[in-house]
Amino acid sequence: MNCRNLLVALCLCCTHTLIAQDIHLSQFYETPILRNPALIGLFHGDYRVQAVYRNQWNSVTIPYQTGTLSGELKFPVGSSDDFVTAGVQFTYDRAGTARLQSVQFLPAVNYHKSLSQDRSMFLSVGFTGGIVQRQFDQTKMTFNNQYTGGQYDPTAPTGEEGRLALRGYSYMDAGAGISFNSSLGEDEEITYYLGAAIFHFNRPKLSFYKDGTVALDPKFTVNAGITFPLQERLKLIAQYNQIHMGNYSEYLGGALLGYSLYDDGLESTKAFYIGAYMRYQDAIIPSFRLDMEKYEVGITYDANISGLKTATNGVGGFELSLVFKGFLNGRNSTLDAVHCPRF
Repeated sequence: MNCRNLLVALCLCCTHTLIAQDIHLSQFYETPILRNPALIGLFHGDYRVQAVYRNQWNSVTIPYQTGTLSGELKFPVGSSDDFVTAGVQFTYDRAGTARLQSVQFLPAVNYHKSLSQDRSMFLSVGFTGGIVQRQFDQTKMTFNNQYTGGQYDPTAPTGEEGRLALRGYSYMDAGAGISFNSSLGEDEEITYYLGAAIFHFNRPKLSFYKDGTVALDPKFTVNAGITFPLQERLKLIAQYNQIHMGNYSEYLGGALLGYSLYDDGLESTKAFYIGAYMRYQDAIIPSFRLDMEKYEVGITYDANISGLKTATNGVGGFELSLVFKGFLNGRNSTLDAVHCPRF
């Protein structure tokens, strides 16, 4: 590619984006539509709004910044034990000197089929599909053709006229998934879920050079989580996510230890959590979360352990999440209709 600044921005600021062309977050559990659309609705409440902000690699170059906002709303299906979740995911990602950015708008829907009379076991099938827009700022870039006699001339032709989609491009994207969640134990205090999904199965075309042969590889994900009691006010939440996309693979998992702030046992909705996750061969991620019933605040920080740690001095990415959830007042509430795992 005959474009120095864009190449540097891609290589230094967006290693994960360059390899997998997808947004990656350490708090993957706060963006269920991006993880597996069959995982939306697996929370205690009728509605949930989640926001995540990530800032990464300030020590290397101009950092890339990622922001996401998602919402979910659950509806019982008639008089049955089934329910439906509708959701939407918005993401914004920008990186590097050339301000390479991606904006996504992805609605989603998930049908949860009850498999038990006590409404504690569900098989869910979810689908997401929407639009993605990608662009960069050409005025922040320099091209080889603009260097003449060892001098840079910003008024010189770039050599890319007529070839480069200067205003960016858009494409439709789609994904689907399946999940199973249930509970174990005499009092059903242990809850867990398993899931798998495929994204980009429509093979959208990706090229600023309008090259129809450049397609986005399908992405396959595997998801799992479990929460179980340790003591009356102490519980452990473990979660795992695995991604395969073309030649790229990612393995990310870890656990949080939760302590109830009030003597309400494991049913307490007010607690703090501390723990760590690990992205294999890339980062160790200390994690903290405060849950105050309707509100949650989560903080993570990537301590880089990959080959880039020499350049980054171990500095990785800071991530902040905010969650708001609750029940509706009315007959459409799932308060007494659904028993969902609490993660």
